[in-house]
Amino acid sequence: MIETIGILGGGQLGRMLTLEAKRMGYRVVTLEPLPNSPCGQVADEQIVAAYDDLRAIGELGARSDVVTYEFENIPLESVRALEDGGRLVRPDSEVLRVAQDRILEKAFVREAGCATAPFAPVAGGAPLDDALREVGFPAVVKTARGGYDGKGQWVVRDRDEARGALAAARGAALVVERFVPFDLEVSVICARGADGTIVSFPVTENQHDHGVLATTIVPARVSPALAEQAKAVAATLGAKLGIVGTYCIEFFVAGSKLYVNEIAPRVHNSGHYSLDAMQISQYEAHVRAICDLPLVEPKLWEPAVMVNVLGAGTGDYLEGVATLLRDPDVKLHVYGKRHAALRRKMAHFTVLAPTLDVALAKAEIGRHALSWSQSRSDWGNAARASSTVRRP
Repeated sequence: MIETIGILGGGQLGRMLTLEAKRMGYRVVTLEPLPNSPCGQVADEQIVAAYDDLRAIGELGARSDVVTYEFENIPLESVRALEDGGRLVRPDSEVLRVAQDRILEKAFVREAGCATAPFAPVAGGAPLDDALREVGFPAVVKTARGGYDGKGQWVVRDRDEARGALAAARGAALVVERFVPFDLEVSVICARGADGTIVSFPVTENQHDHGVLATTIVPARVSPALAEQAKAVAATLGAKLGIVGTYCIEFFVAGSKLYVNEIAPRVHNSGHYSLDAMQISQYEAHVRAICDLPLVEPKLWEPAVMVNVLGAGTGDYLEGVATLLRDPDVKLHVYGKRHAALRRKMAHFTVLAPTLDVALAKAEIGRHALSWSQSRSDWGNAARASSTVRRP
């Protein structure tokens, strides 16, 4: 019987996963290098250690009945060490091996019969010029491993820009993709159980700020046929990978065509809205899947818009919270991070409304109500946020 869940990673995804797991009666132990992490603040225990500290990894395994992860840029060797020690890890190391390497990931998607943008690897001595000749301009040069939130990516329009990207990559393995002139980006979150059951959340439309997710719109403004196609592709990829848990497939939409952009084998930023807009969140679905509990089809109560509250680099105190929360259709989640660095994900809020147009309008009003300051200039408006955002 599963009583304790171990989480590799201590960020906001782990925090929300922990809160749902605790609500369902589970204990949670997290491993994260930085003390007082967002996840560690709400978990039963936090092991403060590096992700490649195999002694600490073994300790996490010994304290947990199942181990999961909240992001995929963790050492594969650490997950394999857990499995070699007889520990249950979900999703398993083979899923992680594919998902954390863009070259392997894109090859897997192609082999599964799903479309990606044309791509060519630049690894193992393969010249960049050969890849560019195959893919063409404009192109996107990406590090094969470790990139996230727009990091490790360069749009290149000619060979000079491509060589600049190569220099910036500092010897990392790369993949070159043809730039797809897409209409919008969408994602599908699914949850898959060990018995093969798969449930899908609504298709979401995602808007970014310099590569960082800024807004999620639910349901996505695409045709019903395209939405069903995206769900079918997501289910196919999850089944072929053998994922157990919640996962996300990101797509580019170009006309009537879908191109798989990325597989995230974990709970995902674009699924935050599910905490407030659905009868089952992506986090509860993940707990159910990894703990062998039944999965149920998610139901969307109303159209919703999720807005990420990103740091501005201008201060660590969030202003305007009282103004934001005067709207009864708004729900705010703050992550407990100390410093609001530029475009760091500090919090999010979700707006529910009878129509998307209304939700979008309210989201913009809420976005403009918030700002960052260096001090508590307005005690009644900022102190409540800073007590969570900034801890002593």
